[in-house]
Amino acid sequence: MSDAPAPSQAPTAAETDPNTLGWMQGFPPSQDKLITFHDGSFRNFPELRWAWSNVRQLVPTVNVWRGAGGTSTLPRAERDIGASTSTTMDGRPMTFARMFDETYADGIAVLHKGKLIHERYAGALKPHKPHIAMSVTKSFTGTLAGILVAEGKIDPQAPVTDYVPELKDSAFGDADVHEVMDMTTGLLYTEVYTDKNSDVWGLRRANGMAPIPPDYEGATDIFSFLCTQKKQGEHGKAFAYKTVNTDVLAWIIRRASGMTLSDLLSERIWAPMGAEEDAHYHVDRIGTESGGGGLSTTLRDLARFGEVMRNHGRFNGRQIVPAAVVEDIERGADPAKFKPAGYTTLPGGSYRNQWWVTHNEHGAYMARGVYGQGLYIDPKAEMVIARYASHPVAGNAANDPVTLPAYMALAKELMIRG
Repeated sequence: MSDAPAPSQAPTAAETDPNTLGWMQGFPPSQDKLITFHDGSFRNFPELRWAWSNVRQLVPTVNVWRGAGGTSTLPRAERDIGASTSTTMDGRPMTFARMFDETYADGIAVLHKGKLIHERYAGALKPHKPHIAMSVTKSFTGTLAGILVAEGKIDPQAPVTDYVPELKDSAFGDADVHEVMDMTTGLLYTEVYTDKNSDVWGLRRANGMAPIPPDYEGATDIFSFLCTQKKQGEHGKAFAYKTVNTDVLAWIIRRASGMTLSDLLSERIWAPMGAEEDAHYHVDRIGTESGGGGLSTTLRDLARFGEVMRNHGRFNGRQIVPAAVVEDIERGADPAKFKPAGYTTLPGGSYRNQWWVTHNEHGAYMARGVYGQGLYIDPKAEMVIARYASHPVAGNAANDPVTLPAYMALAKELMIRG
């Protein structure tokens, strides 16, 4: 799935560096260096290399407060891992440093045994700046849902309509909560970024991340869009990656907790883990956060969340996420339900509560987002990799053949070196 030329045909990361190209520089920027929301230029490559690190200058957002407490420590133990070698899925030799450049990374942070061993930035990203997480957001939503399940506030076996009766006439009218959590609903909705008629663009208009054309008659907020979804096939039979599931789950979370997504994330995860900076969600036209792709965080705070998960929910001197929630994600779901989706870079994988589970030899699992966003957790190697990027290709099939072998090779090196 892609909406841009293949990396071999596109200009390199160095050639598209937003600082070098002068995007949005000057007071005001010259017309040929402007990036705006209303004309859709923020989604074009290479303009998106600036946009993904500057979402707040483009669309309305709501804060995720870091709380009044101190910042949790990420002890540093710098290592030169740039020369770590791997072989890509198509047989090319690769180093960790070259992987960073070839996949248009904006930033990468590697933790080993809780220590920050490598941190690198490029493009428009800086340590204190939030970068959009895209669908990495889904794993935050799933984890919040898991917390509420553990507290008895959400019953995963209950019908969706027990929490959101407004969805009774939609595709979700006969779905159970666990089917939404694992994306095994049968929906007519399509999510194909290369197809400008795909339903994903209707969702983008509804959630505030795409301009609304003058003649548009569709939904202009998230809740209205979810109520229009139609069913196709049976629920519970197979995994199909469709963001509307996550936005329904976010609606359920709001109803079960009585809180906005941003306040709940602040109270349950962001403040307890000692985040370094506030995060933010982009919001729709009535102020509703995009639970499926709207979160922006700093790179180090994303790494902190990864460390929360790696330690089975315990971080910064407290149990933040119940251990049972993390263990359930680590176990994964049924690979047989995942296989028909055709993710060739994730053979034997599954999808559990908005997390991608590899079932590889290290039991790694991931949060993933378009254009190369990722949080990779390797329990066996005690390694966490947080990565933000602005790749010319939306689909992760453009990144996986290079990044996933690099991550596994590094994990094995770290296990040997200790």
